[in-house]
Amino acid sequence: MSSEDKTISAPIIEMLTVANEYCFFLDHAEEKKKEQLLVFMQRILPLLYLKGSLLPGIEPEYPEANELFVTEELWESVFTNLRKILGDEDEFMIIDPQYINDTEPLKASISENLSDVYQDLKDFLWLYQRNTHAARENAANNCEKLFATHWGFRIGNVLGRIHYLLHNETEDFSSF
Repeated sequence: MSSEDKTISAPIIEMLTVANEYCFFLDHAEEKKKEQLLVFMQRILPLLYLKGSLLPGIEPEYPEANELFVTEELWESVFTNLRKILGDEDEFMIIDPQYINDTEPLKASISENLSDVYQDLKDFLWLYQRNTHAARENAANNCEKLFATHWGFRIGNVLGRIHYLLHNETEDFSSF
């Protein structure tokens, strides 16, 4: 492989590493306590956002090599596990600039937002693992585009709520 191959550049390998940690954690979320989940997310979400912002723009030569892998059932499983862990603290209100009326609060869900990020990143990981140049190009392209239009927003939506839940005066998770 050429050293000019952007699909194996440091920003992509670093994104793969952090995305893998995130997805692995959520694949085993049913074993976690709420405190573990919140602390992990507080630490990894800013890193995911940073790594997503550093992805190089890669136009795939063969866009037909693109694939999606995460099924509705897998998404639902991750969502349900998170919802069980977070309970009543899952839902919160946000102002989301992606919607037409960006002045009205909307009900949001930590579980839904984290599951959406999971779906985009798991698809990225699985497509990249096909280990053909075309698959890697499509994986990198999708991840970069979805960061800008989808999962980057989701991280922004939940990070403030996670911070609040961790640093709310009524709960003390400082030992994690």
